[in-house]
Amino acid sequence: MKKTWILLLLFLPGLVFGQKFPNLALTPPMGWNSWNTFKANISENLIMAVADAFVKDGYNNAGYKYIIIDDCWSLKQRDKEGNLVPDPAKFPGGMKALADYIHSKGLKIGIYGCAGTRTCGDYPGSKGFEIQDAKLFASWGIDYLKYDWCNTSGLNAEKAYTIMRDALYAAGRPIVFGICEWGDNQPWSWAKNIGQLWRISGDIAPCFDCVVDHGSYKDWGVMKVASMRKDIRKYAGPDGWNDFDMMEVGTGMTVNENRSHFTLWCMLASALIMGNDVRTADPSTVSILTNNDMISINQDSLGIQAFKYKDLDSTEVWVKPLKNKEWAVCFLNRRNVPVSFEYNWAENTISDPDFDFKVDFSKEKFNLFNVWTGKKAGTTGEMVKTQIGGHDVLVFRLTH
Repeated sequence: MKKTWILLLLFLPGLVFGQKFPNLALTPPMGWNSWNTFKANISENLIMAVADAFVKDGYNNAGYKYIIIDDCWSLKQRDKEGNLVPDPAKFPGGMKALADYIHSKGLKIGIYGCAGTRTCGDYPGSKGFEIQDAKLFASWGIDYLKYDWCNTSGLNAEKAYTIMRDALYAAGRPIVFGICEWGDNQPWSWAKNIGQLWRISGDIAPCFDCVVDHGSYKDWGVMKVASMRKDIRKYAGPDGWNDFDMMEVGTGMTVNENRSHFTLWCMLASALIMGNDVRTADPSTVSILTNNDMISINQDSLGIQAFKYKDLDSTEVWVKPLKNKEWAVCFLNRRNVPVSFEYNWAENTISDPDFDFKVDFSKEKFNLFNVWTGKKAGTTGEMVKTQIGGHDVLVFRLTH
């Protein structure tokens, strides 16, 4: 009898055993999110204009694909059937038509949801409506779901995110699942089988190394986010990434700080989700965000997150193993004034603390490519002698 019941369960109409859709993010996702710049001031006209800018300014050619609508897109209450309703004042054409427009540009569309009863902006959450919401998102043509963690008192994070994972899978449309519970429940230890990426911190702030204290929560500057967690890189890799939050490139920091911020996110194999107003970005911001040599380090198929190798006075040395036995090495000046810098490769043997990668520069020589100048820069057989600007970086790709 037990075997009969198992067979019946296996073939019940509509029953799908949950899992995440595989291979949706073999490299870190790249795109744009509305929250950092626009908060609740979003509309279909804005989203369509962002899609147009993706094409006009070459973001799509650089690899950016996802245009993600964050919180505050719906009405404050569900309709009588329990469905989420896009705010008709903001999205008069509806989400399906907007998704069609995004897709017509060769891009993908993302949306925001929340595991709690209400979102962080006090809109309807998905608790108790996971299956219904997942089907609705699938029917609209959604490609990415950012799933937040507000108003979740009493919920177990792993279970709550598993419920939505299973609902998305049952809905049948492959949707990248972004887990956004701020690292409070150590998602790196359990989320690999649930989502494609998981936030490791609270929200980022548009500053190099500050903390913005709101009382009940804090926003964190770039360096605070980058150095917040220890020993989590071993959990990340193809189709499951530590997410260091949306980028603040182009939202008020200096050009040097923008370059350092973008470099770190690329080295850390984080999702590259822009948070600026791409419609009005200045040339330096566009050039940083579309630097193909830096992006190729982020998108390296080996999928290994960088680690901080050492501190040399005020300069941090970050190292990222790459495919084909190549390396990326970043020297980051933490001071806000220029520093004179020297580095003797031959005196350094680098051993990856989590993976089986090692290089002894006294025995093995590499060619150097300066990622930000786009020029060859000698070999590791020579000393590096240079000046690094305040809050700036020097980045080399090491090749044979």
